[in-house]
Amino acid sequence: MKTILLIEDDPVLRENTQELIELSGYNVIAASNGKIGVEQAIDIKPDLIVCDIMMPELDGYGVIESLSKNDSTKHIPFIFLSAKTERQDIRKGMNLGADDYITKPFTEDELISAIESRLAKIAILKDAQNSITSQSNNQQDGLRNLEDLKNFFDDNGAISNYKKGDLIFEEGQNSNYVYLIRKGVVKAHSLDENGKELITSIHKEDDLFGYTTFNTNEPYQNFATAIEDTELVGVSKAELISLLNDNHHVVMDFLDLLASDLSGAKEQLLEMAYSSVTKKTATTILKFADKLNKKPNEPIKISRNDLASVAGIATETLIRTISSFKKEGIIEIDGRNIKILDLERLQNIE
Repeated sequence: MKTILLIEDDPVLRENTQELIELSGYNVIAASNGKIGVEQAIDIKPDLIVCDIMMPELDGYGVIESLSKNDSTKHIPFIFLSAKTERQDIRKGMNLGADDYITKPFTEDELISAIESRLAKIAILKDAQNSITSQSNNQQDGLRNLEDLKNFFDDNGAISNYKKGDLIFEEGQNSNYVYLIRKGVVKAHSLDENGKELITSIHKEDDLFGYTTFNTNEPYQNFATAIEDTELVGVSKAELISLLNDNHHVVMDFLDLLASDLSGAKEQLLEMAYSSVTKKTATTILKFADKLNKKPNEPIKISRNDLASVAGIATETLIRTISSFKKEGIIEIDGRNIKILDLERLQNIE
């Protein structure tokens, strides 16, 4: 029988929720506040934790932060149960490493389904890991290349969806996950000392990102924002490190990916430093067309600020340049849409 740790300070809700979970066939250990909950989690190592957020002694955010720093508890599935329904509260909980976030009031089906799905996911991952270990013992790698790793993300990663303009993670935030883009486009960007945005890379469908460090305690070094509606699958860094330790062929592919990213960043910096404004603008439009998977006759819907940020020029300068491209018949502009009319001329601009 699986053991669930329930951390809830409201005695009536705690008793009712405990009974509900027990009736579904689980053993439930209850804690009346976050401090007691952390102690019990370390002591009993439950199969899953259901935790309120607003509690005395230690709130839910403090609970998950404490448990994530403990090697014996950091992999336990964690579900937040809270009356806090604002989008930023939900995102904060998920960014701290929670597997799910259920808002009060909730139905029995919502809670039990969340528990069952998280336990099932852990069982699947354990089976997959056991299979990988078994294959490794037979001197066969479970994952042969980067594509196999992406398939693992697709099959086992936690799904998250973002609207256009949504922040995925920010500089200084705990870097708990590496992401694969199922759908959409994401920009990685930083701010200089004057607050000016610089887009350092654009990631499209089937790209991995968020792996600037594999040290789980190291924060993200930049921001990531959805350029269009985006669906991601995320795998925790701890899980990814475990996979790479057992699949050395994939490590080499990952090194190639890192080298490619560094080379691309170097080319962008050189281009920003030495290219003409017209060359920077043309190259940037072509980059966005490539990352958004657009053909020359299809419009690119992108903000002028994003174009200027990648090109490394002022927005006003960019607007003047693309206006000149329009007059020359190289591109067509309709609001935010840019359509390439003469691809060859755009590619040959110096």
